Amino acid sequence: QVQLVESGGGLVQPGGSLRLSCTASGSIFRINDMGWYRQGPGKQRELVAGISSGGSTNYADSVKDRFAISRDNAKNTVYLQMNSLKPEDTAVYYCNVHLIRIGIRSELNYWGQGTQVTVSS
Repeated sequence: QVQLVESGGGLVQPGGSLRLSCTASGSIFRINDMGWYRQGPGKQRELVAGISSGGSTNYADSVKDRFAISRDNAKNTVYLQMNSLKPEDTAVYYCNVHLIRIGIRSELNYWGQGTQVTVSS
């Protein structure tokens, strides 16, 4: 079994900051790519940021220079630092982890439960 537990969402004013965390636990052999997605009201889920096992990162154009993704491999945790938040960043944020479980050779894809981020004055 593998679990992803997210934390850090909430209500913040425009221009404010939040830091999301997502920790994977369970029978994990190795974690490969990690990332954050979001789904706003009436919108499709979209990639916000991703980070490879080697630390390479990629971002959606809408969040470049405002958001920063990082990971702590010792803690099986991925972070999303969100600065200069805008109302259009309001969404449910989901972490996504590609990993290999102990005893299973193929890479599997897991999702967190989602955490609400609301940017409003």
